[in-house]
Amino acid sequence: MLIRTLLLGIILIAPFSRIFSSNITLFPAESVSLYTPYTKISVPPGESIDYTIDVKNNGSETRNVNVYIAAMPGDWNYSLKSGGWNISQLSILPGELKQLSLNVAVPMKVNKGNYRFKVVAEGFDELVLTVNVSEQGTFKTEFTSYQANMEGNSKSTFTFRTKLKNQTGEKQLYSLRADAPGGWNVVFKPDYNQATSVEIEPNITKEISIDVKPPEYIEAGTYKIPVSAITNMTSATLELEVVVTGSYSMELTTPAGLLSAGITAGDQKRVELILQNTGSAELKDIKLSASKPNNWDVVFDPPKVDRIEAGKNARVFATIKADKKAIAGDYVTTILASTPEVSSQAAFRISVKTSMLWGWVGILIIMVALGSIYYLFRKYGRR
Repeated sequence: MLIRTLLLGIILIAPFSRIFSSNITLFPAESVSLYTPYTKISVPPGESIDYTIDVKNNGSETRNVNVYIAAMPGDWNYSLKSGGWNISQLSILPGELKQLSLNVAVPMKVNKGNYRFKVVAEGFDELVLTVNVSEQGTFKTEFTSYQANMEGNSKSTFTFRTKLKNQTGEKQLYSLRADAPGGWNVVFKPDYNQATSVEIEPNITKEISIDVKPPEYIEAGTYKIPVSAITNMTSATLELEVVVTGSYSMELTTPAGLLSAGITAGDQKRVELILQNTGSAELKDIKLSASKPNNWDVVFDPPKVDRIEAGKNARVFATIKADKKAIAGDYVTTILASTPEVSSQAAFRISVKTSMLWGWVGILIIMVALGSIYYLFRKYGRR
């Protein structure tokens, strides 16, 4: 009876013994392991990820380990190095730990989501890594301005500060162009140097200054200036806006256009002046001044003009007083009309004549002298 019981026990235990033994054979302890603390990383498109991966020989023998990357997305770039060298096999002593450097470049043109790949120690271990791309990627160029609208007069130079970002995965040589109206001048200045093209590395932003100058005689209004950065792969356009308040121009003259007058020493001359607004913008706060000979005086009526509309004119009188001791001859008096934006001047030639009074005084002196001679001759001539 005892023998039967033992035989039955052996028969029942034998299958489980084979299963246990088979499990040990199929899943032996790994002698080489891979490790990194960062197994899932979230990054935006265009980012570059650097992993440090430990490779450890847990066994008692030296192991030659083939290492490689598997299941990497097809358009992703990577490099696997150890000791500064590209590596595909390591020889590791028992208990030794070596490190791999893995650099993964996420492309700009990529969909949002999770991407998995493996670092493989062939025949020993696999390390699964996950990259979460946090936003939808693009393959484009971004052209923006800190301020896309500026206002000024026709003599202003409008300087726009812009940014050009290469959001592609390759270095790009951009041609810089402007579609400006006729007579406008547009100058691109990457890195403050005038140029018609600029080279930008992937995922890099370059600042570009753009100087826009309108024609001198242009009507007031709002003008659009499209500017573009173009390559054979990508392009971007930015629209700049310039608000021109008008052109400033003024002419100082007289009703007949004559810039000469005659005056007697010590007397004064009232001259009529015409201020013409020949620009397209209103002139304001027009001040009058004169550059005159010594001891002369110039007084304006009115002393200043508050405003002149475009295409209109204003009348001003200048009273010029000559020095009473001025000798006969031509003198120049320059009259200046000025605003904060523009100025105009006119040079008047003033011919000075001596006073007739002094002529009569001279004649009288001569007559007195002749009379005195005649008297003396009559009185003393008979003796």
